[in-house]
Amino acid sequence: MWSSDRRSFLALAGLAALGACGFTPVYGPGGGGAALTGRVRPAAPDTTDDYILVREIETRLGRAGEGAPLALDYQTSVVEEGMAVTTSNVTTRFNVIGSVAYQLTDARTGLTLHEGRVRSFTSYSATGSTVATQAARRDARERLMVILADLLTTRLYAEAADLPA
Repeated sequence: MWSSDRRSFLALAGLAALGACGFTPVYGPGGGGAALTGRVRPAAPDTTDDYILVREIETRLGRAGEGAPLALDYQTSVVEEGMAVTTSNVTTRFNVIGSVAYQLTDARTGLTLHEGRVRSFTSYSATGSTVATQAARRDARERLMVILADLLTTRLYAEAADLPA
């Protein structure tokens, strides 16, 4: 009986602490989600990786038109490293490590509002046929761009309350 009372108390204490620190839901009243939705225009993609990143960002933030008040510039970097090597010196598993350096600016003034870098990795196996390995490689790069888009938009949402209306 005491442990269930303690859990209830801890849950209520946690909620009170969130309220005391100024926590507001991104999409709730007073949250910063409206500051980004449909207002951010990413730079045009140059590579397949960039295309996937922009597609995923637009899925999360909404597609902005030509006159969008916020511009998102980004620089993607992807490196592959062999991780598992057989005794006959054949690499059978690769890590795909990526990062995106980004800068959110006011499209009218050019003033930088937020900048940062997100990093993550994913892996793929190279033990199948050549076609299977190439498909696994493409899939790993696409998964990496989805992860990086998630991290980037989460960072933007975290800063959204401080953006100009």
